[in-house]
Amino acid sequence: MHEPNQPPPRRGPLRITVPSRADGFLRQFTALIGGPLGRRGDPGRIDPGFFSVERVIILMTTLGALLMLLAKNPCRINGWGGNNPYLYACYSDWVPLFGARGFAENPWAPFSSSAEFEYPVLMSAVASAVASIVPESVANRSLLYFDMNLVLVAILWMVTVLCTVRMAGRRPWDAAMVAIAPGIILAGSINWDMWAVALLAAGMLAFARKHTVLAGILIGLGAAMKIYPFFILGAILVLAIRTGRLKTFWITGGTAAATWVLVNLPYALAFPKSFMHFFSFSSERGAGLSSFWHAWNVVAAKNPGMPSFEAEQISRYGLVLFFLCCVGVALLGLYSRRTPRLGSMAFLIIASFVMVNKVYSPQFIVWLIPLFVLALPRWREFVIWMLVEIAHFYGLWNYLDSFSAEDPHKAFPEAGYVVLVLAHMIMLGYLMYLVARSILDPRRDPIRAVGQDDPLAGEFAGLPEKTTLRSLWPGAAKRQQPAGSGK
Repeated sequence: MHEPNQPPPRRGPLRITVPSRADGFLRQFTALIGGPLGRRGDPGRIDPGFFSVERVIILMTTLGALLMLLAKNPCRINGWGGNNPYLYACYSDWVPLFGARGFAENPWAPFSSSAEFEYPVLMSAVASAVASIVPESVANRSLLYFDMNLVLVAILWMVTVLCTVRMAGRRPWDAAMVAIAPGIILAGSINWDMWAVALLAAGMLAFARKHTVLAGILIGLGAAMKIYPFFILGAILVLAIRTGRLKTFWITGGTAAATWVLVNLPYALAFPKSFMHFFSFSSERGAGLSSFWHAWNVVAAKNPGMPSFEAEQISRYGLVLFFLCCVGVALLGLYSRRTPRLGSMAFLIIASFVMVNKVYSPQFIVWLIPLFVLALPRWREFVIWMLVEIAHFYGLWNYLDSFSAEDPHKAFPEAGYVVLVLAHMIMLGYLMYLVARSILDPRRDPIRAVGQDDPLAGEFAGLPEKTTLRSLWPGAAKRQQPAGSGK
């Protein structure tokens, strides 16, 4: 109640008068760098000056990019020959592929009838486009090729961070995890995966802002780089079923599929053999070094009683297991009492693919980090995860270096390698468990804890639920809540 002669109180953000000088200083400091937004924060009325959230996080990403360069600098100075990439843990596909796949002689080498480039079409185009602007007069062209790709990765990293800031709703500082992630610092410059990461992030942002056609285009382009951006369509399908808005799924999924076809079809028609090389290579290759399958085969080689898995078996088993994981995630999403968030579902699907796929390359960590931030942004779990991944990263390269060790006693033990592979997979499995738990119990969801539902819901935001598995049980309808309910 207010005095009759006084104007009514202005409705706006909650402002707290802090008498303590120390608390006042902290409040001014956090305002200087953007400040955290709470349940009643009002970002439209806060002017942080130059040091906005986005600018501070971009500065953090710039620092991360410099650390990425520093991590690869031993190879830049000493070369990528011999054991240097393993000894200094500075391996990158860019340098060996520049010479081994013919980019040095013909920048557009993947686009020929006899090409055998083991990457998707759009990634081949990126690799060729960068190679085409490397001057022939440069003495060390492969080094320049590496540096140019690294600059592009840094830019894509910033794009991913900005998209994450804008998808985080009232928790923009969560994007700092992406900006300074050790996993990206160490593995982001191994391959061209950051292209797919940035395109998927942009596609998710477009979907969140209800630009479904643009979202489909970006997801399709991302899938033309790496197949995994397609998997987010499974998360969208679950939300579409729960809300009864299947049209949104068909528009996004149809546009994504059409984009992928339009990118791939010309190459497939012009060079069918070269186009199929990626698929044949993927099916015939053995288990990746960081995968459970490879660790199993290492142990099986030392124990004759254990069966080992061939490449064809791993492909088949991995596909079946991934299908079962997708069914499990879908059932979880349809059973949960409250509509799950898109970020949580996407993380579970893509993490499942990484867990059971026969190839678990070190750079796959860059796929998961932005999705984790959108699914379960908790610093404690993130730091522990990154520590495990750092140990796994350096253990992997030491393990590879040990194959040429002159003194076998100084070689990295295979048992240590197996333990590190299991550790980084168990840690990822634990994160998946935490995300699944937050879906079943929204009170454990940090995103919803600040008074928002799903910043990525897009066309599904606020829609009442139509179909859930709980509706099959008597009395379940009374427990259902609208998708946009904050209760």
